[in-house]
Amino acid sequence: MAHAWGYGPENGPNTWHQSFPIAQGDQQSPIDIRTKEAKYDPSLKPLSISYDPSTAKFIVNNGHAFNVEFDDSEDKSVLRGGALTGTYRLKQFHFHWGSCDDHGSEHTVDGVEYAAELHLVHWNTKYANFGQAVKHCDGLAVVGVFLQVGEQRPGLQKLVDAIKHIPNKGMERTFTNFDPSGLLPKSLDFWTYQGSLTTPPLLQCVTWNVLREPISVSQEQISVLRGLFFNNENDTPCHMMDNYRSPQPIKGREVRASFH
Repeated sequence: MAHAWGYGPENGPNTWHQSFPIAQGDQQSPIDIRTKEAKYDPSLKPLSISYDPSTAKFIVNNGHAFNVEFDDSEDKSVLRGGALTGTYRLKQFHFHWGSCDDHGSEHTVDGVEYAAELHLVHWNTKYANFGQAVKHCDGLAVVGVFLQVGEQRPGLQKLVDAIKHIPNKGMERTFTNFDPSGLLPKSLDFWTYQGSLTTPPLLQCVTWNVLREPISVSQEQISVLRGLFFNNENDTPCHMMDNYRSPQPIKGREVRASFH
């Protein structure tokens, strides 16, 4: 039987190692990015991100966050460049967020947290599918984007309107014609390092690309995220907040920067 992991005191990140020993591995994510220790690497290529809005399929509340899932049967929504070799297809994106505006991101920068963090999850097309890719250290590439509370983000509004219809675990609805590029900052300067999924099974298969520039979202927009529920419709209501994992030990890993 699968372990019912979550973010509460009984099943939260501090307990995950009991069912997923890799939680104490040497390439776990997220991390605190220490800007003075990150090394500028001129050999890093710019990130090349090309998304086709027609590949968006549906949005689902999975009881941990909400995912927007994409058709990944062709090279239509792809990530290339950076430290990557080859083409990575967009599988899904999701967010992690806190209960207030000064915490909620998974990665931190010199110890500073943001209100939320977006993860765009891509898999390496040299493997047959997503399920095969996660078995390899170069299987996934995730683009991380920090969110800070400020001005409204137009590119987020269609998403905010949709998640109001999936308040409880297990709910989903069709979600098409959406371009995730509207969730990216102007600058694609990034830090990169080798790490893991930040949720169980915590597999160490991710090349992380954490963007330096955050995007702004309005108080109203982030409040809608905090209005979701972890629970099924008929269970005791429990607001979906603080669904993030704290930074893990870096254990000698190198963090490279695409910028001076």
